[in-house]
Amino acid sequence: MMHGEPSWSFLYRHMIGPVVDAGYRVLAPDLIGFGKSDKPADRDVLSYAGHVAWMREWVETLDLTGIILACQDWGSLIGLRLVAEMPERFSGVTLSNGGLPAGQEPPPAFSAWRKFSQESPVFPVGNILQGATSRDLTEAEVAAYDAPYPDEDSKACARVFPTLVPLGNNVAVPDQLKAWKSLETFDKPFVCAFSDQDAITAGGEKAFIGRIPGTKGHDLHRTLNGNHFIQEDDPQGFVAAILDTAKAAGA
Repeated sequence: MMHGEPSWSFLYRHMIGPVVDAGYRVLAPDLIGFGKSDKPADRDVLSYAGHVAWMREWVETLDLTGIILACQDWGSLIGLRLVAEMPERFSGVTLSNGGLPAGQEPPPAFSAWRKFSQESPVFPVGNILQGATSRDLTEAEVAAYDAPYPDEDSKACARVFPTLVPLGNNVAVPDQLKAWKSLETFDKPFVCAFSDQDAITAGGEKAFIGRIPGTKGHDLHRTLNGNHFIQEDDPQGFVAAILDTAKAAGA
């Protein structure tokens, strides 16, 4: 289960138990710069390619195989690149509220978010999560999202990530196009479970369904009820999509 930004694996706390109870092992890593992972403060060392390489090293070090990738937000930007680079290690994908952009123009909602991330004097992680979640988070939940980031330096990755999304003229576009060529041959179950209230990724499933072979030949795609951070709004629906993907993959 791969999280996005500015969240961390706490995001999946309502989902890990049910998937484990169904008989599966769950790994929910914190991306570098987030949660309990190291937090480089130098923005110059941070890049999209670097984050993909870090996560690839993690997968290879643990020698993971038979993976069902569950991803959202930046979890998809990084996770889908891993699927493209080592498809033999993956048995299926469940994608929610994310994508693999390759030079498209940014939607207005994303442009506003990117501007905020670079210009706002404060970057309140917990409140940002609340702003993209339909249900009311408790004070303890907001505090838990804030907890890994005691000062502004610790938020360097969270701040820089919106600038790394390969929209428009971006250095990562060639790598994205290469990844798409690989995904266009990925014939294992690939399930889209996007939410109905996300201004940034609404309709994003159209980029995948029909283009990736694994999206065809089944009726597992679905719409979930909630905002961008669907793990908070409809964890049961996301879990059901993951378990259906695993079943279709024979896992």
